[in-house]
Amino acid sequence: MARVLFLLLLVVCQPAAAFCFDAAGAKYHVEPLLIKAIAQGESSLNPSNTHINRDKITGRELSEDYGLMQVNSTHIPELIREGVIANKNELLTRPCLNVQIGTRILASHFQVCGISWNCLGSYNAGFRKDRHETRESYANRIYAIYKRLLRQEKGIVI
Repeated sequence: MARVLFLLLLVVCQPAAAFCFDAAGAKYHVEPLLIKAIAQGESSLNPSNTHINRDKITGRELSEDYGLMQVNSTHIPELIREGVIANKNELLTRPCLNVQIGTRILASHFQVCGISWNCLGSYNAGFRKDRHETRESYANRIYAIYKRLLRQEKGIVI
């Protein structure tokens, strides 16, 4: 019985996950499959994934990333102030909200630096000039995931 329930949940959750990416894409004018590629690259589509970012020299904790889109903790004060979330735990317990917030952040980056793969890399590496190679590396990784998803889900080869 537990196995049947698991399989049923797997089938039911797939469309819900697709809906989250579709809704965020429609709201922020970002291709849903690209959003999914970012979520896959960031969290392996694990909504409860967290990651601590540390200073490479001292090991001191700098920030933490949460959920599907690995929303960085630096955004939390603004999100709470705006009433988008009540606390950081919502980034882990409300996956569709996490996707909405991550897509909002990505869309705001596109407004700053234009729609390009390097700008997409700023989602992970920020805007600092000395992070160009990190942005490019991240963008290349997401592009590879995106190409694979296009082939798997839409039969498109680029």
